[in-house]
Amino acid sequence: MQNISIILRRAPYGTIDAPEAIRHALGAVTDELPVQLILVDGGVHAARKGQDTGTTGYLSAEEGIRDCLDMGVTVYVDGRSLKDAGISASDLVDGVTVAGDGELASIMKNSGTTMIF
Repeated sequence: MQNISIILRRAPYGTIDAPEAIRHALGAVTDELPVQLILVDGGVHAARKGQDTGTTGYLSAEEGIRDCLDMGVTVYVDGRSLKDAGISASDLVDGVTVAGDGELASIMKNSGTTMIF
């Protein structure tokens, strides 16, 4: 089976990118495909603990990330993007892996399919 890497570059609220990336990750893992969800740039905010969507009408990206992890999706956060966003590793949902450029490049290189949101 081919690996699928799903890259989320946009912040979790204000566009449909984060919910769609999460939905595709969950759909692929349900079909028993190996999935890596890679959060870079604004996408790193999707993995923050304690998100409150209030009355925005958006589903919590944090809950989506937890669902992905529970279903077997491997979730990576780009360390450089994390630093640029002023987020520490302790602010992330448990189970999310902070990775460097080299590791992320290797993951993407070995993916059969890459989707970018």
